[in-house]
Amino acid sequence: MNDILFAGKHFLTYNVHRHKHATWELVYCTGASGRFVFDDMELPYQEGDVVVIPPDVPHENLSESGFTNIHLNIGDATLTFTAPTVIRDDVNHSILHLFSDVYYLFCGDPERNTALLPAYGTLIVRHMTLSRTSGKRNRISEEIEKCIVQNYANADFALDEVLHSQPYCYDYLCKLFRKEVGTTPHKYLINIRLQAAANMLCSLHNSAGIAEVAQLCGFRNPLYFSRLFKNRYGVSPKEYHRHTMEDTLLRSQDSDSQKILLNDEDA
Repeated sequence: MNDILFAGKHFLTYNVHRHKHATWELVYCTGASGRFVFDDMELPYQEGDVVVIPPDVPHENLSESGFTNIHLNIGDATLTFTAPTVIRDDVNHSILHLFSDVYYLFCGDPERNTALLPAYGTLIVRHMTLSRTSGKRNRISEEIEKCIVQNYANADFALDEVLHSQPYCYDYLCKLFRKEVGTTPHKYLINIRLQAAANMLCSLHNSAGIAEVAQLCGFRNPLYFSRLFKNRYGVSPKEYHRHTMEDTLLRSQDSDSQKILLNDEDA
């Protein structure tokens, strides 16, 4: 989930011809400006903007002056946009730093790539979610979402207390959140916790046991965590970790084999 499948750069470019992807595409404009052309609309963008494009949406990228960008493809992203959207980076260029890190990780060492990219994918998706600029978004649902993201790792976090503390009907808040985010507040909290756990289990340097991973991701009961995790990913947390380590080992061996072949050729 939120897997970064590709990271690339466009140096000075004037036209990217009409195409589409089976995955989400996120395009950060690092220089100049342009416009994305879709079947039923156009989205202008400028330096510091991120254009979020849902899967299977045909588009073309045009610029009279030329543009530069970093573009990512993310599989199975937990984004709820139903149409292409422009998101503005903050004054600290937080999103640009993430995109730049991902690009260099993707092009770099496979071991670091496997260990770190899943965490970056989740972090970027959360930034996109929290930075939505649509005027239709309700402030209350944004605050609830932000509260969940900031507190998901706390096993004592009481979401119901947060909802009941609002000056609105509890059921109304749940329906509003589901309408705007695509799921209920409680399911959103569980999803974030499970994503965090999966990322932690993917880390090559993670030496924590399953119970500790559960606690660090906001689950008080390891058995409950394991049951939810298996329902989501189809395997237990322990199996998920083992499969990840095996895949990483195979990639490392392939990389070592390529290095040996290159060395032999040089000799």
